Amino acid sequence: MGLLDAAITKHNVLVTSVDNVLNWARLSSLWPMGFGLACCAIEMMATNASNYDLERFGIFPRSSPRQSDLMIVAGTVTMKMAERVVRLYEQMPEPRYVLSMGSCSNCGGPYWEHGYHVLKGVDRIIPVDVYVPGCPPRPESLIGGLMKVQELIRMEQIGISRADALKKLAEKSADPKMVIQRERNAVSV
Repeated sequence: MGLLDAAITKHNVLVTSVDNVLNWARLSSLWPMGFGLACCAIEMMATNASNYDLERFGIFPRSSPRQSDLMIVAGTVTMKMAERVVRLYEQMPEPRYVLSMGSCSNCGGPYWEHGYHVLKGVDRIIPVDVYVPGCPPRPESLIGGLMKVQELIRMEQIGISRADALKKLAEKSADPKMVIQRERNAVSV
């Protein structure tokens, strides 16, 4: 038992900042919304199974966007599904994070070159915080990506609001509906 441990057990006092406590609580209780669209969903399900035990990280999958704070986009996002992805993202409460899993959701995968119906990356319609490469990525890669999201949460501060960061991001990106419509128009020409 060290000096710090003895001081805590003897006096029940812990000195930290509010940022650290709130960030620790948020990163220790991530509730991802599994959004499996293709073969990457099998790897995401394997990661949630007992072999990898995500609950030890405080990660418990939810099926409702209103209860989730992390969206895992796993698989090929088609033009038809892109509108639904945006709708689900908008239903999630703030602060919300997005993890793009696999080649198809990152950049269109092997389908973007020959398929007119595939979105060339989910980051064209919603802001992505962490990318997990692979086709499909192994469960260990997804766990690494989830740990990167936890690092991102650990670095946030109360004084810098997430809304301000999203405004800056919105200034740089286009409206998702316009991107979807532009892609559809390019195909029909």
